[in-house]
Amino acid sequence: MLKIGLTGGIGSGKSTASVYLEQLGSYIFDADSEAKKILENNEQVQKDIIDEFGSDVLDGEGNINNKKLARVAFQDEDHQLLLNAIIHPHVFKELDKQFEEISNKGKHDSFVVDGAIILESGLDQHLDLILLIASLLKFRVERALKRGRLTREDILRRIDLQWTDEEKSEIADYTIHNNGTQEELEEKLSIFYEAHIQGL
Repeated sequence: MLKIGLTGGIGSGKSTASVYLEQLGSYIFDADSEAKKILENNEQVQKDIIDEFGSDVLDGEGNINNKKLARVAFQDEDHQLLLNAIIHPHVFKELDKQFEEISNKGKHDSFVVDGAIILESGLDQHLDLILLIASLLKFRVERALKRGRLTREDILRRIDLQWTDEEKSEIADYTIHNNGTQEELEEKLSIFYEAHIQGL
């Protein structure tokens, strides 16, 4: 079973692509969601984060506050790397576990790892093929603002911390430019799926 990395910066349309690939028959491993689960449930990870970042990330009851953690972690590249170094080994372990389980069931023709920083984290070294969803900055900001979770300033700060589409496309095996409608994106994904998954 092919292990595919699906990546793209904030607002690129990566999540929309993930949903459509699942409809086509891929199993989706959402790396960002798994990281959140690990953060909420793994006491060792929580301890390591508090040791590294201190009380700035805690709420009034001494628990990690996700918004405060995000504010600290996304202030610069060094802080983001520190957080990733704590969480990513646990994400990789869960990925391997789920891949083995899904492979044994034989119900899916591909295992798609959906993650924003697959290339930055080095996870691409463990995958067979990398699909990048790229998009112009104006569309990325527009989509991210529609979600209503981040300010324009927060969005631009996160974009600055991630590699550019140009840098990512040099490493990715396949790039889809998402600057049109959702239907156009899905058509491009169908072409990719037929050529790289069903064609195997």
